[in-house]
Amino acid sequence: MWKKKDAGQRFGAVIVAGGSSSRMQGVDKQSLYLEDVPVLVRSILPFTKMEEVSEIVLVCREDFIPEMMELVWTFGLEKIRSIVRGGSTRQQSVQRGIEALSEDVDYFLIHDGARPFADEDLIARCMEDALEHGAATAAVPSKDTIKVADQEGFISATPDRSTLWLTQTPQIFRRDWYLQALQQARLDAVDCTDDCQLLERLGRKVHLSMGSYFNIKITTQEDIPIAMAIAQVMDGK
Repeated sequence: MWKKKDAGQRFGAVIVAGGSSSRMQGVDKQSLYLEDVPVLVRSILPFTKMEEVSEIVLVCREDFIPEMMELVWTFGLEKIRSIVRGGSTRQQSVQRGIEALSEDVDYFLIHDGARPFADEDLIARCMEDALEHGAATAAVPSKDTIKVADQEGFISATPDRSTLWLTQTPQIFRRDWYLQALQQARLDAVDCTDDCQLLERLGRKVHLSMGSYFNIKITTQEDIPIAMAIAQVMDGK
């Protein structure tokens, strides 16, 4: 799928699974099984099948590392380079992940461990756009009208829906761009909840690649039956 000038570009994936599952009422969403495959494994598998992704680093809670090592062995996740302990914030967790990647990786590919339905076609679109533009994120147009609230809980503005997109992962960045943005965030004592924000702060443009409405992030218990239904559809059942 690559243009000749892009031949040899190496992508290193960081799968972030460091959350506390506090909104899941005690359910470990990464270990939850969807059609006999754990959520986290589903999130990793598409990247293992893509030859352009040379290695994968998993970032997770320290107490989850032994379980993850067992999953790597059970499901044959051979591209996992290492499993590292997450930080206290997402930005810190991603930083630990990219530090564990090889130095010859050209692009950082960052994906949520609780987002199990990003298929190879979706990932390829993001990779192609990142190669062309330097940075890209999966996203879908908002189906709903979005309201901006004031401090009293009243509507203060209604943005034009045609300009609103819901960002997903994977998010993919040129190595040098991301490292520069991360360094500046540290200097400014800024901690971003979204990796695109890091680049936006430097004036870098991040391309919106068409994602999928199936590419949900499992965050609360209400997401579980939806995820189970999507798994059946994607598995052809």
